[in-house]
Amino acid sequence: MADKPSRGLVLYGDGLARSIDPSHTHLHSFASRACCGFLALPHSPPSETEDARIVREFAELVDASEAYLALNGEESSDTQPEEKHVAATISERFMGMKAAVITENLRLKSFCHKLGFTVLELNEVISSINNQVDSSALASELFKLMGFQEGKILESNQFDLVILHVGAGQTTNCLKDLDHVNRLVGNLVQMAHPGMEVGSRLHMSVLLGYGAVREADDSAFSIHDSRQENNSKLSLIFPRQSYTMKEAKPRPNVRQHCPMLVAQWQNAVTRKDMAEAYSYKDFKEHGANLVIPTDRFLHEVAFKLWKAPKYGA
Repeated sequence: MADKPSRGLVLYGDGLARSIDPSHTHLHSFASRACCGFLALPHSPPSETEDARIVREFAELVDASEAYLALNGEESSDTQPEEKHVAATISERFMGMKAAVITENLRLKSFCHKLGFTVLELNEVISSINNQVDSSALASELFKLMGFQEGKILESNQFDLVILHVGAGQTTNCLKDLDHVNRLVGNLVQMAHPGMEVGSRLHMSVLLGYGAVREADDSAFSIHDSRQENNSKLSLIFPRQSYTMKEAKPRPNVRQHCPMLVAQWQNAVTRKDMAEAYSYKDFKEHGANLVIPTDRFLHEVAFKLWKAPKYGA
């Protein structure tokens, strides 16, 4: 644990996990210095649209699934405006935390506004010419939002937490989705390398999701513990994994495949595990974070920012 509150940056590649390959060297390098694992999601509702999936999974990520369900229900109901559900803001839930979301998705923008996030677009974060944003300049501007400038830590900061959402097919500075995330990660790590003040106060998370689930995914990207099936006589002594529980009761809707991949790093604070590449296989075999529910992720991050009590052991 750091002796001062950290400032958090989350890069979320929505639906980009399938695209990772050996050419994404900055992502693999980041994973090799980070603590890696999985975030378990619930199953998708039947006939879910892609836009609905994007917002629903983001709602899980910020532990706002109840607000998502309530707001969705209101959109199709005859409820009077004064009776509508009002979601607690991110600031109210996390001890005054100032948080921003950067996204190009219109439906996600609307949802985040209702949760009390400051919602920005890339062209609001950095001056753009011909719709192009240089990744090194973007990295500098992201740092400025958190009160980091020229390697120094400013006393005041606009935001405690910044979440950058990059969707599948999104092109930035002629770089398609994951290529942009890969280069941005390289720029950010270079600016926060050991020895820089920023490195000790930046808590950085890189998440990649699988997007819409396919038929073969349950076996290809499984997080299920098969020990019980392999040892049927001993199955009763195996405890339920914590990600399948909530408030001492089994979670009813845990998807045992296609989790979000997550790597987290803060210089001299996070423990490095044995993962050497940003991949499902490496995280499953060598990641130290194992599996946690997606709705616990923001609580873990907020703890590092001194905005929430400790979650888990």
